[in-house]
Amino acid sequence: MQEFDARTPTPAHETAIDCLRAGVEAVLPDRVVRESVSLDGDALTVADATYDLTAYDRILVVGGGKAGDGVADALEAVLGDRIDGGVVVTPDPSPRPDGRIERLPGDHPVPSARGVESTRRLADLLSDLDDRTLVLAAVTGGASAVLPAPAEGVSLAELQETTDRLLESGAEIHDLNAVRKHVSTLKGGGLARLAAPATVVGLVLSDVVGNDLGVIASGPTAPDETTYDDALDVLDRFDLDVPKSVRTRLARGSAGDIPETPKPGDPVFDRVTNHILADTFTALDAARGVADERGYDPLILSSRVRGEAREAAKTHVAVAEESLATGNPISAPAVVLSGGECTVTVRGDGDGGPNLEFCLAAAAELPDATVLASIDSDGKDGGTEVAGAVVDSSSVAAGDARAALARNDALPALREAGALVESGATGTNVNDLRVLVVGEGV
Repeated sequence: MQEFDARTPTPAHETAIDCLRAGVEAVLPDRVVRESVSLDGDALTVADATYDLTAYDRILVVGGGKAGDGVADALEAVLGDRIDGGVVVTPDPSPRPDGRIERLPGDHPVPSARGVESTRRLADLLSDLDDRTLVLAAVTGGASAVLPAPAEGVSLAELQETTDRLLESGAEIHDLNAVRKHVSTLKGGGLARLAAPATVVGLVLSDVVGNDLGVIASGPTAPDETTYDDALDVLDRFDLDVPKSVRTRLARGSAGDIPETPKPGDPVFDRVTNHILADTFTALDAARGVADERGYDPLILSSRVRGEAREAAKTHVAVAEESLATGNPISAPAVVLSGGECTVTVRGDGDGGPNLEFCLAAAAELPDATVLASIDSDGKDGGTEVAGAVVDSSSVAAGDARAALARNDALPALREAGALVESGATGTNVNDLRVLVVGEGV
């Protein structure tokens, strides 16, 4: 049971937190893999595909991200000593003395030196594979930063600076990854290219709106449809001041001096299959079940909400107002659920994250008889150590909320209100989860 520490003064607050808890539990990697991966003799089933293990001399497990440790645990439980080796890189690795898979450290959201070393060891494991090797690749949210492999001519410090600039700009994940893929060797199909001609099976927990395989974890096992020109366009559109080496590499790639990332149809993908085992909708569906059990009429508004967090908050406030006033899009008492990935354009020097900004902006305008909770499913919103918050119309005075938002300083304001939701690292990540409770019991 995932523990959530949060103020729950009313049944509506409790419902909101219980919906969030159920959503996170539904996408924990041990549960997801247990429900999707099984072994019957020599037949390994992953989702709707079956692999004959007699066709392989070696089975390796690689990958990483925030759910990487849990995926490794689950695969060891299914395959046991049939796994010949592996390297999985995560922010908080848990070494298993008797395990078949090495658990190595990396960092998120900014790549680190230890992540570079861990990624090098993963790459070494994948060198010189043949077509009788089966590679099970854990592709989970956060792997873009956790698995850094700076491209030739780009240092780790320059990669870190570029990542910082992109995060501060408010760029969405598609733009962020267009750049990262072209200054790294494993992203954008790089892992698949390195492992070829082995059979590669991607076990994917998606933290990307729309489940674009080329974007999840920067697509290490998927074709890359972005180009060096796209990456340069991102830098120009957001007017980003990045290290000269990064711009130089992208310009050389645009001119054809450096090979592109592998595109759709490239032979390196002939023996690659990716399976999305869980995503934001998986979590929302579980949360919907809890709301229904509590007697609320549930509605999944969307699993694809994106854009500026404070602007998305206004839309959710409007949904609550409409529900109370007209019964549309659903009549109260109701629970409206949404997921996706919002962003924050940093203008101040305060502490916060997208979910905290979302809740603070909403608290300034929420109608009475409404509770709103929003968390990052990984348990850490932005660069904070809290998952998110749960608010109502009395949580923060409108003027105080607006002043804190101007400084991007949502965390202290919501802490003072007793509105924080704290879970610790959950070991999974399918992006933001939001619960809007409207009506009775608030």
